[in-house]
Amino acid sequence: MRTRRPAVLVATVAAALMLTGCSGVGGADVPSPSRSQDALKGTVTVLAAASLAQVYGQLATEFEKLHPKVTITQSFGGSSALATQIVQGAPADLFATANEVTMKPVTDAGLTDQTPIVYATNVLTLIVPPSNPAKVTTVGDLANPAVKVALCDKAVPCGSAAVTLLAAEHLRVTPVTLEQDVTAVLTKVELDEVDAGLVYVTDATTAGNKVTQIAIPDAANVINRYPIALLKNSSNKAAARAFEQFILSTTGLAALKRAGFGTP
Repeated sequence: MRTRRPAVLVATVAAALMLTGCSGVGGADVPSPSRSQDALKGTVTVLAAASLAQVYGQLATEFEKLHPKVTITQSFGGSSALATQIVQGAPADLFATANEVTMKPVTDAGLTDQTPIVYATNVLTLIVPPSNPAKVTTVGDLANPAVKVALCDKAVPCGSAAVTLLAAEHLRVTPVTLEQDVTAVLTKVELDEVDAGLVYVTDATTAGNKVTQIAIPDAANVINRYPIALLKNSSNKAAARAFEQFILSTTGLAALKRAGFGTP
């Protein structure tokens, strides 16, 4: 699997189940053909939200073992930037975003080959460096001007979710930096460049002891729903659809669950 990070960077599940050849969310795994019978080959290019990087990387490696003639190439970043790239003509086979809003420009442009399938959810959590230099204990502490806070820009899903969550908490927070994807916020906290940040639960889980996670009691009220879609201009639809089905299979959904993602 080759993974690169770009410089810049819905319908209901019931409708999605009508996708030809797809068992839908939670569908049973289909036994892979023997290597001699495997007709899938070529490269599948996936553009996906930064928060999907680790689990998609794992699934791509597993898929390539099942289909050795296929190479999965993935680029991760802010969903809005990736959507813009697709609308402007960037070649890709599959698109997976961190919310339905950022998928909409691509569907509105008629660039999807199917109704996007919502297959996972995510919520925000508060993280601080292990040393917790600003002594942050609750999300309310982010309103303290002395606390250096990193957030995602509101144009990307983690940022729009942060805006909604902070508004619900009646907090006015002035971040010292606005990042273009959630991985950048996580990195700022890991490197002790800021005192706190809002990231997805899945990112905090991935970081392990590099950060300290502080739960936000009302975080479950702001849920991001993750859609995926095969793109109309895909140059390798057979392999791309097979990888999408693998993500939506019991194997893929189990991997997402282990990573901390919820179900729609």
